[in-house]
Amino acid sequence: MKFAYLFIFYLAFAGQIFAQNTPIPKREFRAVWIATVANTDFPSKKNLHPFQQQEEFNRLIKKHKEIGINAVIVQVRPATDAFYHSDRELWSEWLTGRQGNEPRPFYDPLDYMINEAHKNGMEFHAWFNPYRAVYDTSRVEAIHQEHITNRRPEWFVQYGKVKYFNPAIPQVREYITSVISDVVKRYDIDGVHFDDYFYPYPISNLPLNDQKDFEKYGQGFASIEDWRRQNVNLLIESITKSIRQIKPKTKFGISPFGVWRNQKEDKQGSFTATGTTGYDHLFADVRLWLKNNWIDYVVPQVYFHSQFKSAPYQKLVDWWAANSFGKHLYIGMAAYKIGSKTDTLWQNLSEMPSQMRFNRFCENINGTVFFSSKSLLANSFQDSLKIHFFRYPSLIPRMSWKDSIAPNPPTDLILHKSYKAVFLQWKAPQRAIDGDEAVYYVIYRFENNEKINLEDASKIIGISRNKGEFFLDRTVNNGAKYQYLVTALDQLHNESPMSNAVIVHFENSSWLDFIKVVLEIYFKAQWNK
Repeated sequence: MKFAYLFIFYLAFAGQIFAQNTPIPKREFRAVWIATVANTDFPSKKNLHPFQQQEEFNRLIKKHKEIGINAVIVQVRPATDAFYHSDRELWSEWLTGRQGNEPRPFYDPLDYMINEAHKNGMEFHAWFNPYRAVYDTSRVEAIHQEHITNRRPEWFVQYGKVKYFNPAIPQVREYITSVISDVVKRYDIDGVHFDDYFYPYPISNLPLNDQKDFEKYGQGFASIEDWRRQNVNLLIESITKSIRQIKPKTKFGISPFGVWRNQKEDKQGSFTATGTTGYDHLFADVRLWLKNNWIDYVVPQVYFHSQFKSAPYQKLVDWWAANSFGKHLYIGMAAYKIGSKTDTLWQNLSEMPSQMRFNRFCENINGTVFFSSKSLLANSFQDSLKIHFFRYPSLIPRMSWKDSIAPNPPTDLILHKSYKAVFLQWKAPQRAIDGDEAVYYVIYRFENNEKINLEDASKIIGISRNKGEFFLDRTVNNGAKYQYLVTALDQLHNESPMSNAVIVHFENSSWLDFIKVVLEIYFKAQWNK
């Protein structure tokens, strides 16, 4: 028995060492889905006071920042309703308690959430459900009389207990595109995000009755399946064109079902044997969208265990890595399954760390997205992220096909040695040749005799989005010599050359030194006014 305990301890210790030695990339998309439908993650319940909603969101953002998350994907349109002010759709019941009721006192949740994410150094991706219109048709009383399903009933089909926009109708595609374009135009979002709900997941012995639509709109298609896929293709292409016309630097990403196609149906498919595939059952040809440059990133929901015979995690990830067509690939990971009481495979707590290590060593993977916020924060796996996998800050990967021009470097970096800290100041650079300005700054610190290597994530001591160009380093050690430098980054995370470097020999300073520095900074600011 003693030997068994020692062996378990050894494995746990070895796993920690392996995690610590796993290379940590300087650039990595580290995101979490925050679901609002049925109050899954946020807000915790309907009709909270707006101050409570804001407090809850702030707390979520702070907790995720502590873990090392650098992007959030927030569901802003769960079921043809809005977590933002809209002239097209009604306020969500999961926000205010009753569909159509605005927050009181009034505020715009989307605008607020974007600002909070950006203040904490995170990208904000607005997550839309394009087709879902009524989450549960048995709750008739929850549907406002002015809801679009009542105003345009001919646009919708019911399948099971859910009502969906009919993907076959051209006016539906135009309407959905207009809803998303409106948000892109009015809000400072970093990305538009769709999940896996296109045509509905099939229900046993319940056919989707769209034969009449096929007869009306499906001329020239050999099969109803090909026609359905084309209906979705037309929507994706329409949204892509609209986003790029309004704000070319806004990203568009999709999170499909984890299996595109099985190889037994298609030689281009994966070595899997799942009963459902995105291509054949949801009519979502995400591989085509990547190939045609219609989307900027893909987040396949690879919610499978390594030992799941029909779709082993590693084989599926390898397939996506080979079929991303140069676009960003982030792996959707099942935080909600960790330690599952019903799925015995997931009771092995080493599975998720093992998947993380596999991702890090697999070529073409640019990051990870966890489903979902509540599950991640409730699980001890967050400690592994904070202490090991995400122990150093990471920048969002660049998208050179959207923007490859780097900002100009910050200038005139100076430092003030204060009480147990170093205060850095610099000047913002002039706009780059493409007109972009610096959005944030990265602060690097090297030991004085170290070779400067800007690809070493462990040398990043801060990421500053402050409007003022300054940073306070409170992590200095007595007697150490440091060399500091700063770079500027634009909206799409292109990094400038480095600023001038400044060197400090840090020794214990007195409170008097600290007061002198504060006064010096104050009087300089007054003089500049």
